[in-house]
Amino acid sequence: MTLTLSLSNLINVLFIAAGLGICGMSFIHVGSGMHIPKEVKKYFQLFFTLINTYISMHLLRMLMEGHTDNINVIGIRVVTFIEFLVSGFMIYLLSLLILYIADPGKSGKLINRLFLILLLIHTAGLIVAQFTGFYYGFDENNVYSRGPGYPCSNVMHILMLAQNIFLLVRYRSKFNKKLATALWIYLITPILAIVLQIFFKDIQFVILATVMSAAILYYAIIRIQTERYEDQQKEKHRLDTELSMATRIQADTLPNIFPAFPERDDFDIYASMTPAKEIGGDFYDFFLIDDTHLGIVMADVSGKGVPAALFMMVSKILIQNIAMMGNNPAETLKYVNNQLCSNNPEEMFVTVWYGCLDLETGILDAANAGHEFPMFKNHGERFEIIQDKHDFVIGGMEGSKYTSYSIKMDPGSKLFIYTDGVPEATNADGELFGTERLVKALREAESRSPKQILEHVNDVVQDFVKEAPQFDDLTMLCIEYKGAQIRRHG
Repeated sequence: MTLTLSLSNLINVLFIAAGLGICGMSFIHVGSGMHIPKEVKKYFQLFFTLINTYISMHLLRMLMEGHTDNINVIGIRVVTFIEFLVSGFMIYLLSLLILYIADPGKSGKLINRLFLILLLIHTAGLIVAQFTGFYYGFDENNVYSRGPGYPCSNVMHILMLAQNIFLLVRYRSKFNKKLATALWIYLITPILAIVLQIFFKDIQFVILATVMSAAILYYAIIRIQTERYEDQQKEKHRLDTELSMATRIQADTLPNIFPAFPERDDFDIYASMTPAKEIGGDFYDFFLIDDTHLGIVMADVSGKGVPAALFMMVSKILIQNIAMMGNNPAETLKYVNNQLCSNNPEEMFVTVWYGCLDLETGILDAANAGHEFPMFKNHGERFEIIQDKHDFVIGGMEGSKYTSYSIKMDPGSKLFIYTDGVPEATNADGELFGTERLVKALREAESRSPKQILEHVNDVVQDFVKEAPQFDDLTMLCIEYKGAQIRRHG
């Protein structure tokens, strides 16, 4: 196939080459855009594919013109049909973008149906025109010429264009200024190109106008997406900073300086919390109620993240304040429960194990509000599960009653309390760590100090979980009662 290199054809070839180059580069840019949403990528990949097809078909038609062999006669009709058909899909795809952004509500579905009907009529008209020459035809030299009904081939484009202009004007407040400008350029530039072609019939200004305005539209949307991504990153950085501060604040509210009571030798206590998220819903606490009584708390708030952390702070303060008034564990949980239930619109709750240890007698009074069973090791014995009574969770129902029970801790006895994140730690196969493994780990380290016991349990859990993600907070506390007789100054 050869092409007569007249001035108009040369200009057209340059326009087509520029169009193919711009579309090709834009297509590559779409595929490599790391921060471009998938739906935006798919849209513009299809959009530039259609434009490339439209330009390529026009180039093939130019190459086939003037050749009268059967292959070129059939081929030029096929590529011309595709060229006209693709032009309809191009305006339809643009119309969908404008319709999506305008979001006119219920009328949007109706408008889309009208667009589809127009596209079907356009396609049917092209099929008919293939056999009638109504839109376009070819003379005996196989040269393209417009038919008497050529204006009708643009009816769909004009109607969709009019609808798009209406949407841009009617719903202008929904369009970003940069995007609105790019859309107006895409809608108006081809019209200006058509006007130019009235005076320069052989030069395809429409091709260059379509490609340039499509590229401007694409880069406007990408710029908007980039700015949005940058804003999201700034917001993410701000939130990360705030979460980091919240993590530090939460950690500072828990006793985290050890040894906790260096002036005392009658007990040794150690605790740790590893949140699954930046901030967790678990908490532990221990505090001297008076010179001879130690309060010990282990709790787990429903949920995770900031809401759980806020509820945790309120619960922790209430438990300590009410316990410091000298209430026994059952009374403490009862008062805290009623306080939380009185103002709990989010219906959050917390499981709590609270114990009060008499440091002179070794009597530990405790109550359990739906929390995990504690592990206890008396002097000369092994760690065992204490299957204490589980009362209702705190914050779940106002007026709930709680029951205290007692444990005698002899000198050398140890108590281990924890949240469900320990036995429910899960490995990559979906297997739970479980209570049996926990008891075994405790027995392996039962002769060690509370700190060493917690470190050993944590190592065993991490070795079990390996690379699997942590789904729940890991919170543990261990206390060893050494007896009042060895307390300094006692």
